[in-house]
Amino acid sequence: WNPWNLEFGILGIWNLESWNLESWNLESWNFWNLGISQKNEGCLARTAFLCASNLIFGKMSYKIKEIFYTLQGEGGQTGRAAVFCRFTGCNLWTGREKDRVKAICQFCDTDFIGTDGLNGGRFKTAAEVAAKVNEIWEKSVGGASHTEGSLKMETVGKKIKKYVVCTGGEPALQLNQALIDAFHAVDFEVAIETNGTIPLAKGIDWVCVSPKAGAEIVVLRGSELKLVFPQLGAEPERFADLEFDNFYIQPMDSPLRDVHKKMALDFCLQNPQWKLSLQTHKILDIP
Repeated sequence: WNPWNLEFGILGIWNLESWNLESWNLESWNFWNLGISQKNEGCLARTAFLCASNLIFGKMSYKIKEIFYTLQGEGGQTGRAAVFCRFTGCNLWTGREKDRVKAICQFCDTDFIGTDGLNGGRFKTAAEVAAKVNEIWEKSVGGASHTEGSLKMETVGKKIKKYVVCTGGEPALQLNQALIDAFHAVDFEVAIETNGTIPLAKGIDWVCVSPKAGAEIVVLRGSELKLVFPQLGAEPERFADLEFDNFYIQPMDSPLRDVHKKMALDFCLQNPQWKLSLQTHKILDIP
């Protein structure tokens, strides 16, 4: 397809090499929520244009809600130390409660609006994002935030691979090749937590896809498929034959969470292909 002619008419007046995500007032209109909706071809075109120009040019600014050091709480990397980089925006929900009922994803438990979180902001270059993530890792590992007597990683005797988890919202809207390369340049292993509806740039080391009912996924292989359960229209059998290394069932966190936990437990016992994932960060009360 031709990314130049989606609904914008003549685009020759745009200097796309210097096109900047900040020039879009993303928080004033329903771009993210309708981005992949088949009911709104205009917004579908905008999402396609954003992703195409992102992947083609690799030049954009980055809107990040928050960056913080913690332990991965769920899935195949549970318990691993990581810097979480939460990007602003999603294509399945605006993030506003007034829009939840009409969103494709209605059970999200994350605040991804704006840039006002811990270490959040607008970063002009991929190198700036990578530098901030690296700074947080270096300050956190073996630092004052650890309990007294804990070993610094460099004293263990084995080099520890630094780990960044790109999450959201939907990180694939902003995680382009330039940023992946910038993370690798400062020796980070790069993970993504994505809804799988947007093609990914190359070089991501750990791909976690979490499908949502009503949204067709295009990322059909990766490190893990983590299915929030139960979802009408996103039953496990729809994804069981995809090319993922690991398959996880994660109970949906809602007022019915105890019922969902029992359903997930019973399902995994009856279907050994699927492993149980729990949100241990909520159990431990960590970010």
